[in-house]
Amino acid sequence: MFTASANLILPSTVTGSFPRPRWFDVSMWGRPLDTCMLDIRFREKFQDALAVVISDQERAGLDILTHGDFHLDEDMAGRAWHHYPLQRWAGFEGDYLQPEQTTAPWLHYPCGTLLNEIYTGWRWPHVVDKIEYRSLDYPKLWRIAQGKTRKPVKFGTCCSQVMALFLDIHTPKYKDKRQVIWDMAEAMNKELLALRDSGCRCIQVEEPTFHFMANTYGKDHEEVKFMVDAFNREVQGLDDVELWIHTCWGNPNMQRVMEDTSYAKSIEIYLERCRGDVWTLEMRDRNQKDLELFEPFKQDLKKKIAVGAVSHRTLQADRPEDVAAEIRKALKYIPAERLIVSSDCGFGRQGCNREIAFYKACAIAQGCNIIRRELGLPVTYVPAADPSLQVDVVPGRDVASIGLSAS
Repeated sequence: MFTASANLILPSTVTGSFPRPRWFDVSMWGRPLDTCMLDIRFREKFQDALAVVISDQERAGLDILTHGDFHLDEDMAGRAWHHYPLQRWAGFEGDYLQPEQTTAPWLHYPCGTLLNEIYTGWRWPHVVDKIEYRSLDYPKLWRIAQGKTRKPVKFGTCCSQVMALFLDIHTPKYKDKRQVIWDMAEAMNKELLALRDSGCRCIQVEEPTFHFMANTYGKDHEEVKFMVDAFNREVQGLDDVELWIHTCWGNPNMQRVMEDTSYAKSIEIYLERCRGDVWTLEMRDRNQKDLELFEPFKQDLKKKIAVGAVSHRTLQADRPEDVAAEIRKALKYIPAERLIVSSDCGFGRQGCNREIAFYKACAIAQGCNIIRRELGLPVTYVPAADPSLQVDVVPGRDVASIGLSAS
């Protein structure tokens, strides 16, 4: 069901995480949200930070906003993206370096590289008992963010199956990773249903593993089929929610973690076999590779496609004209009413600085407006591009005469 993007042509958004303000220097470190909110310093900083990230996105002119992943700890290369649920569900214990022999085959990198430091430095709990659901506080987190805007706030969370890549089993209650993944999928489903029941109608599940598993094993491999079933179980019952499926090729500290980044073997999986309404793809950093794969589906796209039009890995702040050029490329293969414009991935997770992220977001919104004008469609107001609201101006300049105008 389309909710956040309903009745919008070429809506603009960003993937999820956003750089923190410098003063937002608190983290939960595994504690319940309610416990943290008893600390008046945390309570003030956390709520103010969410207000800031919402305000920044509104000022940038985005149509669909995010909560910036500000509930996640500010840790090395964004480990908390995986770790937040693992710290809270029952069945996990400890904080260990992962043995090299159990590391996922895609995540081995030589000493002397940043990815080696990240994947050897991250610590993980062991699976020591039956995994059981405990609240992740997503409903409360969403309420805090959504209460600060009238635009829809998309709530994103890490997919259970990608978390399982890092887990070692230390209990006879599990024979293999499949059982672990299934129980985690059921636990996450309970949280997502609670999030839906709180009123959230736009949920993003991030990084199911089909695209890199299909490239390794083939799209019809039994492991891939199982992962599809596990994903569909994870999002079961969310029929009245606009469900986004985010995919990219890695984003710890802005790094790509895969060599083979083609969606050719997974496009049918995401378009046809997975429950969901919107599929997001990393495209700008890959020079729009694979866009042509949508040609056979162009007249019968069941999902909307969110195409990355700015890269989260480059520090050059894109211009609106650059984004418009990327949108034109996508429109050759994806109808305008089925296209959403986004960033390749989030700007946080020890990523770029806040000002660069902001102006990349501005470029997305203004680039969409350029194409909307070309198509004769209404545009979205972009406060950051309004000359009458410019912060630094020459003294005596008559900004009042400029007036407010849509950008």
